[in-house]
Amino acid sequence: MRRRISTGLLVGLGVISQCGCLAARHTSHGLPGNGAEVKTTTEVYKTAGAARLSLTIYQDSPAPAQTPKPAIVLFFGGGWSSGSPQQFEFQARYFAARGMVAITPDYRVRSRHQSRVIDSVADAKSALRWVRANAKRLGIDPNRIAAGGGSAGGHLAAATAFISEFDDPQDDLKVSAAPNALVLFNPALMLAELPGTNAGSLRAVPDRGFLGADPAQISPVHHMKKDAPPTIIFHGRADTTVPFRTAEIFTERMKAEGNACDLVDYANQGHGFFNQEPFRSRTLARADEFLVALGWLQSPAQ
Repeated sequence: MRRRISTGLLVGLGVISQCGCLAARHTSHGLPGNGAEVKTTTEVYKTAGAARLSLTIYQDSPAPAQTPKPAIVLFFGGGWSSGSPQQFEFQARYFAARGMVAITPDYRVRSRHQSRVIDSVADAKSALRWVRANAKRLGIDPNRIAAGGGSAGGHLAAATAFISEFDDPQDDLKVSAAPNALVLFNPALMLAELPGTNAGSLRAVPDRGFLGADPAQISPVHHMKKDAPPTIIFHGRADTTVPFRTAEIFTERMKAEGNACDLVDYANQGHGFFNQEPFRSRTLARADEFLVALGWLQSPAQ
């Protein structure tokens, strides 16, 4: 494994379903855990037509906490067509056991809602706004909210940071949907060709009818900016669904703008590798280090 640190990408297909481990103490492959009992609650964060969209909140102590906690909002993958919030249950329980508030939202997907990708983007923004608007009640620090996800869910997390369009008209736009950090697993960050880059062979993206917009409009790398949130990306070099080169291009452009972006690559690993051991534990441990470096978590006891 090689790490690149600086001051990924096309259609994210469905990620492999995760192990239904419900324990708060994670000892697999040496993962730190505090032994806390993780509790869950589910709330509806949005109604879109006939769809009542809920999210599950994972935390190790009743809210509100005496000291507001950092939070992480994790979006599942599935090509914007399928998938379930349970895909990130293991990671959510891990981060909750580490003292964060972890949240896994549902959002509109094509198979269940006949939706477009821009509808999924709108829902991701709504979820971030809901978390920030309810931060005090949930014991969350509104200035320490990370967005994360895998594949298409990684795209949605990044979209909350980089895409200024496609807000739900029902949202209170005075509440920011922008995360304060990004934790991305083989994310779809480049949905269209980018002049001046060598992205290799990009796989075909969905047609404009499914996207709901021109591909470049919802491609995070096309909307690069200064002062983007610090980011960590986990990507397999053998990924043929979301090419590794696109993650490199995103990282290079982040660095050019003076943003912090850590690209952690894994040799011989394909799409969705982070869902299987030993890589699930390895990526979680590295994400933990990233959050410790931001000052959001304390170093775990050895």
